[in-house]
Amino acid sequence: MNETENAPAALPRYTLWQMVRYMLALGTWGFGGPVALVGYMYRDLVEKRAWIAEAEYKEGMALAQLMPGPLAAQLAIYLGYVHYRVLGATLVGAAFVLPSFFMVVAIGAAYVAFGGIGWMQAVFYGVGASVIGIIAMSAYKLTTKNIGKDKLLWGIFAASAAVTVITKSEVIWVFLGAGVLVWLLRAPPKWAKWASRGTVNGLAAPLVAFFAMDHLDWHKLGQIGAYFAYAGSFVFGSGLAIVPFLYGGVVQEYHWLNDRQFVDAVAVAMITPGPVVITTGFIGFLVSGFWGAVVAAAGTFIPCYLFTILPAPYFKKHGKRPGIVAFVDGVTAAAIGAITGAVIVIGQRSITDVTTAALALVTVAVLWRFKKLPEPVVVAVAAVAGLVLYPLAHT
Repeated sequence: MNETENAPAALPRYTLWQMVRYMLALGTWGFGGPVALVGYMYRDLVEKRAWIAEAEYKEGMALAQLMPGPLAAQLAIYLGYVHYRVLGATLVGAAFVLPSFFMVVAIGAAYVAFGGIGWMQAVFYGVGASVIGIIAMSAYKLTTKNIGKDKLLWGIFAASAAVTVITKSEVIWVFLGAGVLVWLLRAPPKWAKWASRGTVNGLAAPLVAFFAMDHLDWHKLGQIGAYFAYAGSFVFGSGLAIVPFLYGGVVQEYHWLNDRQFVDAVAVAMITPGPVVITTGFIGFLVSGFWGAVVAAAGTFIPCYLFTILPAPYFKKHGKRPGIVAFVDGVTAAAIGAITGAVIVIGQRSITDVTTAALALVTVAVLWRFKKLPEPVVVAVAAVAGLVLYPLAHT
C-alpha cells in the first residue's frame, strides 16, 4: 500500500464559514459568466489565498467539465467539498447560487409589474461588450497558468477551442478524448504499454405575492420541475450551452415565453452576477411566479450538485495517481480551449458594431493596466456607457 495514500490530509487554511462568505460575495459581485467566475476562483482561492491547491482546482475543473450542469456552480460545489465534504459542498453551493437567484426573482417581479424592461437593451449593449473583455482576460490567465509551453496540451487546447467555435457548444467527447489521450501518452497503464502506440485517438417586490401558494398550478409546476431537471441533467458545459437548449423547450415546445421574453431572460442572466444558468429562475418566475422560480432553479441545480458530490470521493482518493493526473491535464486543456472558444461565440452575439468592439478592447486594456481593479466597477461603468451610447448608436 502506498504510504502517501494513508497520510492524513493537511488541515485547511480556512474555515468553512470563510469559504461560504467568499462564495456569497462571488455570487453577489461576480460578473462575467462561467468563464470569468472560474477565473476568479483560481485567482482568489489558488493564487492569492492558497486555500485550494492547484491540483485540487484542476480536479474540480475536470469533474465540472465531465459532468452535466453549469460549470461555475459545479466547480464551487467541488471546492466546498475539498476540505469540508458534503456539508461544505452543500453550504458553498447554496451560497454561490442564492444571491443571483434572489436578484433575478426581484427583476422578474419588476418585469411583470411594469410590462417588460425596455432599458435592459441599453444596459446589455454596454455590459455585454465589457463582459467579453472580462472573459477574455480570464481565459488568458487560465491558459498561461495551466498550459504553459506544453505542446501536446496546446494542441488539445486549439482543437477544443475550434470545436466550440464551430458547434457553439461544449462537446463532452472532446474532454473525454483529451483526457484519455494524455493518459495513454504520458502515464500508460500496463495493458497499453505493449499495444500499438501509434494508433491513439483523442476524442423583494411584495413578499406575500411571492410566497402565496393558494393559486398554484401544480400541473405546470410539475412540468417546470421535470423540464429543468432534464436540462440540468443532460446539458454539459457552461450557460452558453444551456441557452439554445432552453429556447427549444421554453419557447418552441411549451410556449411558456415568446421570443422577446426569452431574450430578456438571457439578458437578465448576463447583467446579473453569478452563474448564467440562473436565468432559469427568471424564466420560472415569468411562467409561474415565485414558486415557479424556485422549482426551475432547483430542477437545474440539484442534478449538478449530485453529479459533483457523488464522484468527488473518487477524485479526492485517486486524484494524485499518475494516470489520473495525466487524464486531468488533458481534460483541463480541453476545458480551457472550450472556454476560449466560448469567448469567440459569446463575442459574436455581444460585439455588434464599432462601439461595442471598442468597449470590449477598452475593458481588456483597463484590466491589463489596473490588475486590482474590481470587475463590478468595470461592469457598472459599462452599464452607464450603454445607457448613453445605445440611443446614439440606434438613432
